[in-house]
Amino acid sequence: MHSTFIHLLSSVVIATGLLRVHAATYTQSTSYIGNDFISGDFNFFTAADPTAGRVTYVDQATAAAANLTFATDDVFVLRADDTTVLSASDPGRKSVRLESVLTFGSPSAMVLDIAHMPEGCGTWPALWTYGPNWPSTGEIDIMEGVNNQNNNQGTLHTGPSCTMPATRTQTGTVLNDDCAAADDGNDGCGVEFAANTFGPSFNAAGGGWFGMERTSTFISIWFWPRGSTTVPAGVSEGETEVVTDNWGTPVAYFPNTDCDIASEFEAHNFVINLTFCGDWAGITSVWDLACAASTGVSDCNDYVDANPSAFSNAYFEINSVRIYE
Repeated sequence: MHSTFIHLLSSVVIATGLLRVHAATYTQSTSYIGNDFISGDFNFFTAADPTAGRVTYVDQATAAAANLTFATDDVFVLRADDTTVLSASDPGRKSVRLESVLTFGSPSAMVLDIAHMPEGCGTWPALWTYGPNWPSTGEIDIMEGVNNQNNNQGTLHTGPSCTMPATRTQTGTVLNDDCAAADDGNDGCGVEFAANTFGPSFNAAGGGWFGMERTSTFISIWFWPRGSTTVPAGVSEGETEVVTDNWGTPVAYFPNTDCDIASEFEAHNFVINLTFCGDWAGITSVWDLACAASTGVSDCNDYVDANPSAFSNAYFEINSVRIYE
């Protein structure tokens, strides 16, 4: 896919950071639109939340009966229960976690057209991919955040011995350069996006598109807001081919400089989920900074239990997810 010259350039360090090596043209292999999300292409995960969230993930029949998932020909909605007051002894708030039946490896690209994402104190929504033996087969968090933050976070989680250079060609801000799940409380090697890429401000702007490309030598993530004049036509129009060379500088760029991307990341399932509190949104320091004062409640779980109506905006509205290989 690359010329010898381009391969040689991949190791060059330039003033703005490590030079990104581009892939070529990808052809759409799978698309998920509307009813595709509930017609057998995704499994409903019903085990205990691995992130210790105040959540009960329900099966497809329960989700349909409670109107937690529904679709038209063009739009899919995934939401949480927003009517039930819970006691401390009850299971967590009902929500949904979907995992694609198909897996996707390298090289491949994804385009996620999201009109609305869950918002609200206590929420922890994510769009991500992971392999069959976590964390040794990798995790890629494309869209993730908590508690009404306005900045998306793109993150890798891996087995040991995977780090990222502090300086590289991307527009986002490095939060951590150690990708290993066993280190730093599983923070992963995160990159913070600009404002209006997550939460209430993302929704107020009508959402946008996230793009992700993975190859054997790098992983990149992009974002384009709705109405942007810079969004590539292949992305905004859902074309059958995309050329990632035309996507511009990624917000998050993860090269194989000090990480064997090819061995750390196997074929992945794509996941859509909404949990509450848990190992990120519910951490006391995180909750105190974001929500304790505004809600008047000192504990995330207590707030989620007692305030169902606070989650009327805790829903995904997804126009499409397209996979290119």
